[in-house]
Amino acid sequence: MGLLATIRREWFIIGIVLVILSAKVQPSFGVKGGPLKPEITISYLAVSLIFFNSGLSLKTEELTSALLHVRLHLFVQSFTLVFFPMTIWLLVRVLALTNIDQWLLRGLQTVSCMPPPVSSAVILTKAVGGNEAAAIFNSAFGSFLGIVVTPTLLLLFLGSSSSVAFGSIFSQLFMTVVVPLVVGQVCRRFLRECLERRKPPFGTVSSAVLLMIIYSTFCDTFSNANMELDPTSLLIVVLIIFSIQLTFMLFTFGFSSRAGSGFSPADTVAIMFCSTHKSLTLGIPMLKIVFAGDERLSLISVPLLIYHPAQILLGSVLVPTMRGWMTSRQKVSADQPAARLTK
Repeated sequence: MGLLATIRREWFIIGIVLVILSAKVQPSFGVKGGPLKPEITISYLAVSLIFFNSGLSLKTEELTSALLHVRLHLFVQSFTLVFFPMTIWLLVRVLALTNIDQWLLRGLQTVSCMPPPVSSAVILTKAVGGNEAAAIFNSAFGSFLGIVVTPTLLLLFLGSSSSVAFGSIFSQLFMTVVVPLVVGQVCRRFLRECLERRKPPFGTVSSAVLLMIIYSTFCDTFSNANMELDPTSLLIVVLIIFSIQLTFMLFTFGFSSRAGSGFSPADTVAIMFCSTHKSLTLGIPMLKIVFAGDERLSLISVPLLIYHPAQILLGSVLVPTMRGWMTSRQKVSADQPAARLTK
């Protein structure tokens, strides 16, 4: 029973491993021009479906309560889309002096350019009892910003490594990301009651489609006989990713929980998760568009594929500790007015 429960809970991570192994065994099925026809089914249909699904599931009415918390939003978005990529850019320049695979280092830079995720940061904030409305707002707002900001950052930091022109990238993003997202939101207006009553598995649908995209990406890799992944470089990148997450979590926690910060303990929880988490659901389709035709795409994608389970693992481990910290801080805050009244 324990094994089945673990499989149900971690099916997506298990799915990533299985689709990569499948791509290794039979890469010809998912390559460009192969039976799967990824140039149509993946590049257009699968990516569009993910963002239509996001638009359909996004409860925009829940965001209004968090809208006025401007300082919190400004901190999260500037940290995620300015401080994070700039810091990693400096780190990558130092690491480039070592023997670490340069394509994995490019992958680290792509991770830093990604927007916050729509799901994991919100789920962990809710699990701790933090400011869920702020987490929802920043995840949703960051995703919208990411449509324009992420491709711009990728081109800024990585240069024109893609064979696709800048204008072509944004036109494809508009058709496969913006249009489906808007259509999903419009459909939600008419289907809201039905959706809230039936509660469709939006997250499961997006994850299943994402597995198709990952499968196709790795089919391209394994079909290239000249491509090799250095195991030492991979291990070092895994350690770097965990170090980055822990460092940034400690930094955002320390900054937002210090005296005079103006943030409540519940705000700190939302800030810590939203600022340091990166979206795989939005990231992989964007990389597929921006680096279309690049035979090294899967190597560039590897750090993002590692970052996703790492952020969930670290976040889950920290939930009890953060819940205890928040409860103790709230108790102290509640006891202070009572102590003043007894004097």
